[in-house]
Amino acid sequence: MKEYDPANVFAKILRGEMPAHTIYEDEHTFAFMDIMPRSDGHALVIPRSPVRTLLDASPEDIAATFATTQRVARAAKNAFAADGITIQQFNESAGGQVVFHMHVHILPRWNGIALKPHTGEMAPGEVLARHAEKLKAALAAG
Repeated sequence: MKEYDPANVFAKILRGEMPAHTIYEDEHTFAFMDIMPRSDGHALVIPRSPVRTLLDASPEDIAATFATTQRVARAAKNAFAADGITIQQFNESAGGQVVFHMHVHILPRWNGIALKPHTGEMAPGEVLARHAEKLKAALAAG
C-alpha cells in the first residue's frame, strides 16, 4: 500500500487551502463540483479521511462515501433532468486515478449525448457555481 500524500489537491480542499464549489458535506464526506466537467453537473464525492484509494479505505469510509454518492446522484438526476447517471471510481495510475485521494465521479447523462472528452480545461467558475446551486437546491428538496 502506497503512502497517502497530504499535499494532494483534495486534501487541500478539505483543509480549506483551495477553493471548491461545495454541494454537500457531513461528518464523513464532502461533495463538490469537478472543475473539469465531462458533463453538466459533474460532481465528486470524497471521504474526509486521508484515504488514497478505495483499496485502502475502511468499510466505514466506503459506506459513507457511497451513501453520499447515492444522495448526490439522485439530486443530480433531478436537478439536470438527466436520463441516467454514470458513476466512476478509479484506483491507481493504471486504473485511471489522477488525484490520489479516493473519490467518486457523478456524471449526469442524457440519451444520445456523449461525455465530453477530458481535455484538462477548467470550466468557468460561474458555470460551476450555477451547477452547484442547482444541486444544492435538489438536495434540499429531497
